Amino acid sequence: MSRNHEVIEPHELLDEHGELVEPGWSRKLIQTYDRSKIKAPKWRIKEWDYYLVLSDKFAGAFTISDDGYIGLQSVSLLIFGDTPYEHTETILNPFPLGNIKLPQSSTSGVTFYEDKRLCMQFEATNNTRHIKCHFKNFYNKKDFICDIWLEQPPMDSMVIATPWDRKHAFYYNQKINCMRASGYMEYDNQKYFFNPSTDFGTLDWGRGVWTYDNVWYWGSGNCDLNGNSFGFNIGYGFGNTKAATENVIFYNGKVNKLDDITFHIPLSSYTDPWKFTSSDGRFEMDFTPVIDRCAHIDCKIISSDQHQVFGRMSGTAILDNGERIQVNNMMCFAEKVHNKY
Repeated sequence: MSRNHEVIEPHELLDEHGELVEPGWSRKLIQTYDRSKIKAPKWRIKEWDYYLVLSDKFAGAFTISDDGYIGLQSVSLLIFGDTPYEHTETILNPFPLGNIKLPQSSTSGVTFYEDKRLCMQFEATNNTRHIKCHFKNFYNKKDFICDIWLEQPPMDSMVIATPWDRKHAFYYNQKINCMRASGYMEYDNQKYFFNPSTDFGTLDWGRGVWTYDNVWYWGSGNCDLNGNSFGFNIGYGFGNTKAATENVIFYNGKVNKLDDITFHIPLSSYTDPWKFTSSDGRFEMDFTPVIDRCAHIDCKIISSDQHQVFGRMSGTAILDNGERIQVNNMMCFAEKVHNKY
């Protein structure tokens, strides 16, 4: 089995023992996730839907998650101006244990969360995704509101199914890039409008059973190149990737599979320039950070050290057919995260 084993036949994700039937990657969600087939305790199951909607000047990030013994519901507003700014507001829920009831598939359905401060909903229908949010007292006693639409015509995505080196532990994840964005975010009497000719949304849909202590690297971005949609997903640290990595280029709705990518993060600071290199020479990029959306939580048993760095990427990507794509100052992000949970 090669490092880039592609799963092409539909089947159940897990066997009768709660283990992956076929580790590998695929272009869509063809392995069926069924929470009832998981053999691990409920408090070890992690499920989340994360949307990032990004323009050249601002972005919004939205998370609804049920991570077993803790739920994390989060909204971020980022501004990439002369003085970059970001604010993230998070609500933690003790021991949801599946009660948030995230859908078992990304292809349709509603992901919903509501409490006294936050009402947030993600709805997937035919060829569209709809993000609605009202966060009371988001910051400085001012509310945050959004109403965003993402276009999802028939297109490839990146799906990966990887085991961890522990019984009943697995990672099942889909990244949907290059969804053209419209709608708006509103905060402090200012509206931020998304333009579908230039702005895009990305979905990070994850289900699985994780081990306790993990470090991962992830990068993603999208842009329009003369009417052509271009995007990428790169990363490692998500379980045993002997069967497949999640490194891909998206171009006009098609996935182009990459081998290994290395994140060269400077030891001096996360906001100093980075580089990305590839084992196959098909993704060579320079990255100039604009802002580090960092967060650190230490509750002894649960801890998280996150650096999600937004910045501008320039360099060359090579498609499966050999075509070279030149990228200049594309707004995107790359992150390093260390979680114990």
